[in-house]
Amino acid sequence: MFQPLEVFIGLRYVRAKRSNHFISFISASSMLGIALGITALITVLSVMNGFQQEVRERILAMTAHATISGVAGRLDDWREVRKAATASAEVVASAPYIRAESMLSAGSATAGTIVQGVLPDEEQSVSDIATKITAGRWDDLQPGRFGIVLGRWLAQRLGVGIGDKVTVLVPQANVTPAGVLPRLKRFDVVAIFESGMYEYDSGLALIHIDDAAKLLQMEGSVSGLRLKLKDLFRAPLIVREIGSELPGAYWVRDWTQEHANFFRAVQIEKTAMFVILMLIVAVAAFNLVSTLVMVVTDKQADIAILRTLGVTPAGIMTIFVVQGTIIGFIGTALGVAGGVALALNVREAVAWLEGLLHIKFLSPEVYPITELPSQLQWGDVWTIAPVAFVLALLATLYPAWRAARTQPAEALRYE
Repeated sequence: MFQPLEVFIGLRYVRAKRSNHFISFISASSMLGIALGITALITVLSVMNGFQQEVRERILAMTAHATISGVAGRLDDWREVRKAATASAEVVASAPYIRAESMLSAGSATAGTIVQGVLPDEEQSVSDIATKITAGRWDDLQPGRFGIVLGRWLAQRLGVGIGDKVTVLVPQANVTPAGVLPRLKRFDVVAIFESGMYEYDSGLALIHIDDAAKLLQMEGSVSGLRLKLKDLFRAPLIVREIGSELPGAYWVRDWTQEHANFFRAVQIEKTAMFVILMLIVAVAAFNLVSTLVMVVTDKQADIAILRTLGVTPAGIMTIFVVQGTIIGFIGTALGVAGGVALALNVREAVAWLEGLLHIKFLSPEVYPITELPSQLQWGDVWTIAPVAFVLALLATLYPAWRAARTQPAEALRYE
């Protein structure tokens, strides 16, 4: 026997008498409940982190880390602005662009879209659009040829393919002797891209910046500059620093502002899932209350004998706190181990289930992401484990307090 006595007895009480298998069963159930709750929480948060990372990468493949645009929608001195922006060591690359809302038509099909004029070589330095081409060639986007690159769903809506013609109608007009006529131009489809984001695949068309300047009468000017930063997660801070160094008044925005609603919604969902699943862990932790109450009832005679031998009420309380703490610690440890293992092998586990059940959870015909992504963040683990353990520890207080109030004479009356 080792000291202190209360810890020794509490460790022995973790396993009930061999004749009372029911209490042993509910003790094991309490451990398992805590472990399963923590495993589910770590796994779900890892999957949500994976989805967030996957979508963020797809968004950033099509959009820049930061943009600088003119207050009136035109940037006439863009070369000076570009020189000032790229002077920052945090800016890796930059590319000008011209953007306008327009309408595309092919035959009887029409679609509203964003037409963006780019310099093909420089655009590749700030986005991954060239790697998303599924048909045609990105290099065919040459000045004066009036070629156009369409998103997959936009091309499908218009019913066009490589080599077909598309009419671009912009919200500007030409004044002619015959009256005011809308400005339009026919373009040849030279490539089709698929980014995996419906927003871009259905609503974005790319043309050469020189062709865009002619169409929109913006020769010598651009709509703005797209910037690629060294550290995209520091974009808000870097954007403020760049804005303060620019020679004039401009709109400077980063990618978190461009898609603020989406990332805010993802964060809210993640927080809600954390709270909901933590409640499941709390339910499992408070199952310890019933477990320890039953143990206290089963050990009434033992408690009375210990009291008569001189163990104080605080010592009796310590015995059952130790017992509940051990159960909570083992359950938490098993849950963390199971959650980390499952989070690191979600794709393999889902693939095994799909093969076993002969179903596809994420059908490629419906979802752009066909595999369940997972990104384990140790910060989540170090938050979940202490919270779960503290909940288990709190669950031991009432049964331990009830055991400390046991009166030896009452407990031994019928023994």
